[in-house]
Amino acid sequence: MASHETLDVVRDGAVLHIRLNRPDVRNAFNGKVVEELQLVFREADHDEQARVVVLSGNGKSFSAGADLTWMQEQAELPTEANERSAERMARMFLSIARCRKPVIGRIHGHALGGGTGLTAAVDVAFCTQDCVFGLTEVKLGIVPAVISPFVMQKIGAGRARTLFLTGERFDGVEAQRIGLVHRAVADEAALDREVQRATGELLSAGPLAVASSKELIRSVSLLSLEEAIPVTSKWIASLRATPEAREGMGAFLGKRKPNWMA
Repeated sequence: MASHETLDVVRDGAVLHIRLNRPDVRNAFNGKVVEELQLVFREADHDEQARVVVLSGNGKSFSAGADLTWMQEQAELPTEANERSAERMARMFLSIARCRKPVIGRIHGHALGGGTGLTAAVDVAFCTQDCVFGLTEVKLGIVPAVISPFVMQKIGAGRARTLFLTGERFDGVEAQRIGLVHRAVADEAALDREVQRATGELLSAGPLAVASSKELIRSVSLLSLEEAIPVTSKWIASLRATPEAREGMGAFLGKRKPNWMA
């Protein structure tokens, strides 16, 4: 794997582990983190060996959000440069959400501001019950602008309204209740078990089907039931004719494992 200044990227078979690696600042992200995260997720899209991506953070916290020193530096830039910097950050989150490989988030410690945004951008997030989340930007006189679409997709506009306006912190139990994470568990040992279990489930699924499922959600979510009929009908008709689908159904009927599990 290529070396990175702010990330620890390790391959374990078909699983690509991407770890934020600025533990001295609780993995707060700056311009370099933004650049490297976007690059590594774009590379993951085209990585034929990787079938699952796990995003986590080294040290005591997942991510404390944007590095405030860096944010202050961006605020001093000319308007156009400031806006380009913000767009690069938004596209970093988009590269995670749009990754064709399923992305699991392993969330522990603090996941504040942009850390909550990263949690919202992944496909499946697990956290510890004592994990600390918060859309705390208003406490600093700003707003969770670039992460707002990702957060609202996960928890809805109604819940986002309260959390955006108050900036209140909440724990992993509440994060599970509102749908930000899939499951909150007792401790980091249990967290590792959940990540491993979910990884196993994803590896047992057809890789093209998983990628297609992610695209299906994006394509159908804003359609009415009537509008969805021609889209979904063509979708399943096309997909069930693929070699992967034939292999999957044949393996089930033949009571054997499909070739992607070999």
